[in-house]
Amino acid sequence: MSFSNTETPADKPADPYKATNKTEPELKEKVEDLVNFISACKFGMMTTRIESSGLLTSRCMALAAKIREDADIHVYSKEGGGVDLLFHTNTESGKTDDLKSDPTINIAFLNPTGEWASISGEADIVTDREMVRKYYSPALKAWLGDLEDGKHDGGPEDPRIAVIKVTAKTATYALATRTMLGRATEIAKGVVTGSSPNVNKLRELSEEELGQWRQQNS
Repeated sequence: MSFSNTETPADKPADPYKATNKTEPELKEKVEDLVNFISACKFGMMTTRIESSGLLTSRCMALAAKIREDADIHVYSKEGGGVDLLFHTNTESGKTDDLKSDPTINIAFLNPTGEWASISGEADIVTDREMVRKYYSPALKAWLGDLEDGKHDGGPEDPRIAVIKVTAKTATYALATRTMLGRATEIAKGVVTGSSPNVNKLRELSEEELGQWRQQNS
């Protein structure tokens, strides 16, 4: 079902911004630019459907990363060739109830310059200790605390710690093609001329494209 509020000229795009800014490079470039942007953001807004009301809710989540001790740097997951995302979670939190009821999920990323990405997919709550240990961070202890029962101590063996794995189904993102000043100039020109400003690389990845990338790179 679609929505329209008017009839536009047949020879002109009804959404000139999208028509002007959408680009279709090779799949490798589309995916790598997305993965690099997500890794640079580190934090995303995770949207789930509340089990009790059916309403949507979002919360900020940090990408799970393992630490390379030889270089003291964070290495983000390459699950699904980098397009499938991992997040730590407390299994006793509300978000796990939401995801058990409805695994459909969206993760949105935004940086201070207005570049953004939106990934929709399905989530799986992974309690496998090997994966938990692989991506465990001592910082988790601050969020879960030590219940002082010898079991729930916020460490890698704490059964409350799990990993939310998001299998991406579709992705849309926009990366700037100009500086802030250049974009402002383009927008100002658009106000005067009525032409849509060319300021972003607007890209979409379909479920078929993401499946192809996983098959080639997992």
